[in-house]
Amino acid sequence: MKSLSMRSSRRRAQSGFTLVEIAIVLVIIGLLLGGVLKGQELIENGRVKSAAADMNGITAAYNSYLDRYRKLPGDDGPVATLTARGASWTGMAAGNNNGIVNVTAAQAFTGGGEGATFFRHLRATGFITGNPADVGVNALPVNAWGGRVGVVATTAVQGRPVARLLVCMGNVPGKAAAALDVQLDDGVPNGGSFRATQGANNVVPGGAAAAYSEDQTYTVCRELA
Repeated sequence: MKSLSMRSSRRRAQSGFTLVEIAIVLVIIGLLLGGVLKGQELIENGRVKSAAADMNGITAAYNSYLDRYRKLPGDDGPVATLTARGASWTGMAAGNNNGIVNVTAAQAFTGGGEGATFFRHLRATGFITGNPADVGVNALPVNAWGGRVGVVATTAVQGRPVARLLVCMGNVPGKAAAALDVQLDDGVPNGGSFRATQGANNVVPGGAAAAYSEDQTYTVCRELA
């Protein structure tokens, strides 16, 4: 006959976790999940703040360029006038100097028209960071979600009634687009100075969305002038 001590030891070995142990494990799992979710929220909030700062910075740079040169970045020229300003302007392209930044909605994220030169001119002055020698789509900044930042000058964009120069960001998640709209405008995607077009992969800015959905992605545009 097996001893009482051996039977008692087997019962202890076969027993499962106690309620206290299970509760501790659940608490630890809850804390870990809460930390992960909080971290993701902080990262997303940081991206929204970065995007808002980029839009404000481009607006400030645009106005500073106007104050300094009395010309529009991207439209400024001729080449001889630009290159005479200093070394950072070497090899710089010029706009047609007609008083309009010529960029259609279709060219917003391609660097076409005067879109690339817009950012090249701002970089040459030091108003925004980056290499003023970059050309084409490479001249367009990359936003916090990996999409491009571009400019558009046209009337038929997102329901605006008059011609506006816009700064646009592609590939913005719905939650972030809504947060940006609240920070920079009125929170309405089809009204005010900040509007949104639904679509991913740097979709061309077009019709404005009626409402934001967190399941969708947007191109957002804010009025520069």
